[in-house]
Amino acid sequence: MTVDRPTDSQRQQFQIQGIVQGVGFRPFVYRLALQFGLVGFVYNDNHGVTIEVEGTASALASFHTALITQMPPLARIDSITVHPVPLSGESAFTIVHSQNGDSPNTLISPDVATCDDCLRELLDPTDRRYRYPFINCTNCGPRFTIVLDTPYDRDKTTMRMFPMCPQCAAEYVDPLNRRFHAQPNACPVCGPRLERGEQPVLTDIDALDLCAFTADQLVRGEIVAIKGLGGFHLACDALNADAVAELRRRKHREAKPFALMVPDLATARQLCEVSDAEADLLQSRRRPIVLLRQRPETPVAAGVAPRYTTLGLMLPYTPLHTLLLHDLTHLHGDQQPVCLVMTSGNLSDEPIVYRNADAAERLRPITSNLLLHNRDIHTRCDDSVARIVAGGVQMVRRSRGYVPEPISLKNPLSSPILAVGGQLKNTFCLGKERQAFLSHHIGDLENLETLTAFTEGVAHMQRLFDIQPAVVAYDLHPDYLSTKHALALDLPRKIGVQHHHAHIASVMAEHGLTEPVIGIAADGTGYGTDGAIWGGEVLVADLRGFDRAAHLAYVPLPGGEQAIRQPWRMAAVYLQRSFGDDFLTLPIPFVQRMNADRWRVLSQMIARGLNSPPTSSLGRLFDAVAALIGLRDEVVYEGQAAIELEALAAPVDQVYPFAITDSAPMIIDVLPTIRAIVQDLQQGCSTAAISGQFHRTIAALIVALCERVRARSGLRAVALSGGLFQNKTLVEQLLPLLEAAEFQPYLNRLVPPNDGGLSLGQLAIAAALTAP
Repeated sequence: MTVDRPTDSQRQQFQIQGIVQGVGFRPFVYRLALQFGLVGFVYNDNHGVTIEVEGTASALASFHTALITQMPPLARIDSITVHPVPLSGESAFTIVHSQNGDSPNTLISPDVATCDDCLRELLDPTDRRYRYPFINCTNCGPRFTIVLDTPYDRDKTTMRMFPMCPQCAAEYVDPLNRRFHAQPNACPVCGPRLERGEQPVLTDIDALDLCAFTADQLVRGEIVAIKGLGGFHLACDALNADAVAELRRRKHREAKPFALMVPDLATARQLCEVSDAEADLLQSRRRPIVLLRQRPETPVAAGVAPRYTTLGLMLPYTPLHTLLLHDLTHLHGDQQPVCLVMTSGNLSDEPIVYRNADAAERLRPITSNLLLHNRDIHTRCDDSVARIVAGGVQMVRRSRGYVPEPISLKNPLSSPILAVGGQLKNTFCLGKERQAFLSHHIGDLENLETLTAFTEGVAHMQRLFDIQPAVVAYDLHPDYLSTKHALALDLPRKIGVQHHHAHIASVMAEHGLTEPVIGIAADGTGYGTDGAIWGGEVLVADLRGFDRAAHLAYVPLPGGEQAIRQPWRMAAVYLQRSFGDDFLTLPIPFVQRMNADRWRVLSQMIARGLNSPPTSSLGRLFDAVAALIGLRDEVVYEGQAAIELEALAAPVDQVYPFAITDSAPMIIDVLPTIRAIVQDLQQGCSTAAISGQFHRTIAALIVALCERVRARSGLRAVALSGGLFQNKTLVEQLLPLLEAAEFQPYLNRLVPPNDGGLSLGQLAIAAALTAP
C-alpha cells in the first residue's frame, strides 16, 4: 500500500498487549492504515503487536480511536502504550515478519467455534471448501490446542506439517483477505484429512462419504469416537435408550450425566426450556455445554441424565460437527429431533484421549468406529460447562473456548507464581504481572495418567507465557498429589493455603476485592488448620489471612472416604446425634431399611476414634438429608446425592429450626433441622417439600450467620464459594435474602465455585503474602 506523505506528518509507535495474535489483528491494522492514509508497519512480537504509523495528527488520532472501537471479534486489548518516534519517510504501510524477543508476553486466543462466514462456505456447493471439515479463518477455528510456542505463527503450530497450496498461500499473504495469516488455513488440496481408524481418506468424495457413513452408524445405534478440537468424544444417538445404556456399560460410567450436541437453537428448545440469556450462551463463540431445564416431554433417553431435571446441551463448534449433524438431519427428516451424546473420549477417571494412537488403543473397545483426522492436537482440552444462575453466567468447568484467556488481577504480582489447585476437578494457575492464567480442566488427580496431564500442562503453559515461578502455592492437605508435586519443586518459596480461604480468595480476585469480606465457603471436603475436614465455614477474610467466625458443628465421618461414597452413614450419624441410640426405633423408612449390624460396627469405630475424622462439611449434611428422605444411600460420583436432592426440591417458604451459639467461633447446630425433617417424614410430608424446605433453611441460616458477623465486624460484602454454590436453587433463594438484608453478595463468575477455581484463589493469596 503506497500513500502520499503529508507535509505535517507525525510518527507514533503503538505497543499493544492482549489477545492480538491469530485473531486478524494485523490485517485489521493494515486496513485502518489504508483508511486513514497512514504509512509504517505492524508486526507480531513476543509481547503482542507493535505498530508504527506516520501521518497527520488528526489521522493518527482517528487511527488510535478505531484500534479500540473496531477491533476484530476475537481480539482483546489489555494495554496500549503510545509514544512519538522519529519520522521514517516510508511511502507505504506494510505487515512485516514476526519479531522474536527475549521475554515473551503475548496472549493466545482460545479455540473458537466456526464463524458464520465459514459455515456459509462449508455448505455452499460452489465453494472450493464445500464440506471441508477443517475450514477456518482468522475469526474462528483451533488456537490454543494446536499452538506449540509463541509468537503464534504457522511454524509454531501443529499445522506446520501442511504446506499451503498456491490458492491458500495467496489468501494467507493478502491483508484484505479474512484468511490473512490464519495459521490453520487449509483446503481439501493441502490441508488435514479425515481418517477412519488409521487409514487416511485421500479424496474429497471419500471425506463426504465418511461423514455420511458415520451419520448412518449413529442412526443405527452404534457408538463412534470422534476427534474434535481438544480431544475425542464418544458419540451415540441420545434418543436411543439401548445405545445410551451400552455406552454407559462400555465406558464404565454408571450414572453421571452425558453431554449432548444438537444442530441448532430450535432443536435445543424442543428438548429444553431456553431463556434469552441461555440462548446467547449456547450460541456464543465459546460454545460451552450449557445446563438447561429439560422439558417434561423430551424424547431424550432417560439414561442420558438419570434423576436429573437438566440436560447439558451444546451446539456444533467445528466444521466436522456441523457436517455430521447436517447429515443426521437429512437421515432423520422431520420424524424426531437430532441429538447426539457427545461425552469425553475416555474411560471413567482418566483424562480425555487426544492422540490418534491412544484412541486406537484405549477407545477401540468402546466404539464401532473411529472418526479421526491427521491434524495433531498439542494440548488436550475438555469442553467447558456453564449455566445461567441468578442472572449471570456461572462456570462449572472452564476449559475449551475460555482457556488460556487470562484473568486480570487488580494488583501486579511481585514475582511469578504457580498455584497447583486441589485434588478434584484440578486446574493450576500461573501468574505474572497483572495476569492469572487458569489452566484447562485437568480432572481428578487420582492416577498417573491425570498427574502426567497436569505436569505436561504446567510445563507447556510456563513455556507459552514465559513464566518461571519463584513461588508455588498449594493446598494444605498432605495427601493431595498436587501438594506433593508442589513440595517437590525446587523453588525459593512455598506457601500452603487453606482450602476454604482459597475458595473465598477466588471470588475476591475475580471482583478485585482487597478489603475484608464475610466469606461463606460450603463444599464437601477441605483440610482444616486443626486437621479436621472442613466444609461449612464462615470466614472473615482478606487475601492475607482469615478468622474462622463460624462453622457447622463437628460430626464424625465414619470410615473417612467411605462415608462420602455411602451417604447413609452420615444420615445415621446425624440421627444418632439428634435422637441418641434410640434412633434405631424411629418408624421411618430410612431406619427400617438400614442394616443395624453395620451401624453398630460403625458406632464402635466412632466411639474408639478409628478412621472417623471430625467434619464440619455442609456437603455431608446435604448427603445425610438425601439419604434420610430415601433418595440415595450410596453414590457413584462426587456430589451425586446433593445434586439429586436439589433436583427434587419444590418451592417452599417455610424454614426448619436451627441454632447458632454465641461462642467464638460460632457453632451452627442443625440437629433441630434433622429432628424436624424426621417429624415431617413421620407425618407423610412429600420428599419434594422436605427438600425444598431444607434448601430454604440453608439460605436462611447463611443470612442469619452473615447478620451475626456483621454485628461484630461491620462487614457487608459477602463472598460465596465452594461446590455447594453450584446449587442453583440455593443461590437463587439466597441472593435476594442477602440483598434484602442490605448485604452485597459476590459470586464466582469467571471461574467455577467448585475446586476448578481453587488455584486462582491460591495464587491471589500467595500474591498478597509476597507483595512488598
